[in-house]
Amino acid sequence: MDKSRPIIILKKKGGHGGHHGGAWKVAYADFVTAMMAFFMVMWLMGSSKPVQEAISGYFKDPSGTAEKKGSIHVGSADNFNITKDDMPKLKEEIENKMKEMKDFDKLKNHIEITITSEGLRIELMESVSGTFFDSGRPELNADGRELVINLAQQLGKLPNKLSIEGHTDSKPYAGSGPYGNWELSSDRANAARRLMQANGVGADQVTQVRGFADQRLRNQNPLDPANRRVSLIVQYLASTSKEEAEGKAAAGKSGEERPAKPSAGMDEKNADAQKGASPNSPAKKE
Repeated sequence: MDKSRPIIILKKKGGHGGHHGGAWKVAYADFVTAMMAFFMVMWLMGSSKPVQEAISGYFKDPSGTAEKKGSIHVGSADNFNITKDDMPKLKEEIENKMKEMKDFDKLKNHIEITITSEGLRIELMESVSGTFFDSGRPELNADGRELVINLAQQLGKLPNKLSIEGHTDSKPYAGSGPYGNWELSSDRANAARRLMQANGVGADQVTQVRGFADQRLRNQNPLDPANRRVSLIVQYLASTSKEEAEGKAAAGKSGEERPAKPSAGMDEKNADAQKGASPNSPAKKE
């Protein structure tokens, strides 16, 4: 053996087998997300109804603006307080929504929306053969139900209080017994109230239901069928703006009368009278 031959030693380095990319991270993240969603669903199924409604409300309206007063667009940025200045905008919104009804063309001549001192008045007027109620009947017909439900879904989103009125013409009620126009006008107003409260209007939103019979005729002709109507009134909201409150406070202060300051002569006279008065003498009544 040749001792001058060099000895070669080979050493193998251990380590990772090379770069495999980051695809596994994406797959793992998807798996963890799916598991989280699964356990959230399981938790929701076992939670109470108020919790479920609260979470559902958050996903429907993350910004939390849908319940603002005066909102007529749930979750939108067009929230406003329905005060007297905003009634024209509300009137336009209601009219546009009613135009989406399939039979609106045959009903439009029997609907009138006006802004009055009470608020926004929506009048549903009858024709000779009946438009929203069949003749002599207190129940709404198909067209009347569709329109009242349409209105309830819009007005139920408002903080404004509502009042509902029933009216008839002067033609005596044709039925037998004590039932007459007073009962018919009240029953029609209540029929509208019940349907509205079943379709979006709050239980405490309706403040008045009134039946007037033929005491508030719309037209001079007492037998005009347009006198038979149901009126919905969206009442004004009282303005609570800071500027108005400050203005009222300033006006109240300016209107107050300041007490007159007594003159120096009067002070001296009162002082002399007090000095001359005996401590045991009774006070003189004026």
